[in-house]
Amino acid sequence: MGRIPFLLFALLLPLTLWAADHPVVARLLAAERTPAGVVFEIVTADSHALGWAVPWVAEQARRLRGRFPGLPIAVVSHGREMFALTGEQRTAQPELHAGVQKLVQEEGIALHVCETHAGWRGVPAEAFPEYVNVSAAGPVQVQDYLALGYVLVKITARDRGLAPADGLK
Repeated sequence: MGRIPFLLFALLLPLTLWAADHPVVARLLAAERTPAGVVFEIVTADSHALGWAVPWVAEQARRLRGRFPGLPIAVVSHGREMFALTGEQRTAQPELHAGVQKLVQEEGIALHVCETHAGWRGVPAEAFPEYVNVSAAGPVQVQDYLALGYVLVKITARDRGLAPADGLK
């Protein structure tokens, strides 16, 4: 294989993977009944993960609401990535904050971060902007949504650069 075809393949592979469905999203899109809601759980050790995860969630929310108009959707971020949402990061990551604001304010998607994790790192709840809901504990927030009948779509660091197509549960 020559250099150019290999380079082209290497450049296009992530785009192909990005188009792949997360197994849970695929199952939801094929379902006949509208789910009670969907909660996207993001937990990584990657401080830049929301840069790829938020656009992916926005696209999946658009697809899910195309199939089920008015579907309640929430996002819970409780790994290192959540610190990109502090107010001091607004100027460092304006595109991320604009994307999150759009999710929350225009799309009506609740976005939560974990106050417990923030506290462990000395970050007070007030460090997050008003469009970010600071929950007492991220895992408990996820469990609260599950108790309401929401379907969980878990996104982890291994999903970077692609729609989670690797059999996440």
